[in-house]
Amino acid sequence: MDYETLLFDICEGVATITLNRPDNANALTLQMARDLFDVSMRCEADPTVRCVVITATGKIFCAGGDLKEFNGCGDRLPGHLTETATLFHNAVIRFQTMDPPVIMAVNGTAGGAGISLLLSGDYVMIVDNAKLVMAYTASGLSPDGSSTFFLAKHIGLLRAKELALTNRVLSPAEALDWGLVNKVVTGEELMEEAHKLAGQFASGPSRAFGATKRLLLTAFSNPIETQLEAETQGIVAMAQTHDGRHGIDSFANKKKPAFKGQ
Repeated sequence: MDYETLLFDICEGVATITLNRPDNANALTLQMARDLFDVSMRCEADPTVRCVVITATGKIFCAGGDLKEFNGCGDRLPGHLTETATLFHNAVIRFQTMDPPVIMAVNGTAGGAGISLLLSGDYVMIVDNAKLVMAYTASGLSPDGSSTFFLAKHIGLLRAKELALTNRVLSPAEALDWGLVNKVVTGEELMEEAHKLAGQFASGPSRAFGATKRLLLTAFSNPIETQLEAETQGIVAMAQTHDGRHGIDSFANKKKPAFKGQ
């Protein structure tokens, strides 16, 4: 299936999703939200997908919501935003809860919805000349796209308020120091590094990755009793999978495991 606003490819277990509106700063439109939602469902449902890489064409990762599109909606804007945000949010939820790890390969500046998408990644690498800015309140809007869920968890409440209320621009070095990204690379290194890591994830125990992701989503919200019971159920479930039994046997017999993602 071809998409209007994205490029999509699956190769050797790695699905690569590329935002593809470079002449419009890869800004989020209703159609892009639809496309992201559809591709998130495809990645979640396809057992051959064992890692997802999200990047963009051009020099900007995503400048945020397409305010020109929003401005043209007139009195239809509330409904338009409801549909756009709902589709975008459902895509983010699926990327967060699916088994395959999601790598954000941030090729340039991210603002608004772009930084929200970045924050939802399981591993984030960014080019060294990018800029990060929340941008929402600069346009009289409040954040969406998961940024209020993840930002404070990554960097603490006061720093989250600083970024959201002042719209100060954060450099890649600061983002690394603050814990917003995992790695800073050059533009030439970005996709090579992203696909190197993706290959590592794609050869790993996909179901265990997924269980781990879902457990960590509740790390700040569950009481300890609930979290530990979820951990018990999770490890027992993984011990019944092919990769769980194979991993235990491989360790016990000092062999390198060859995981199948099953």
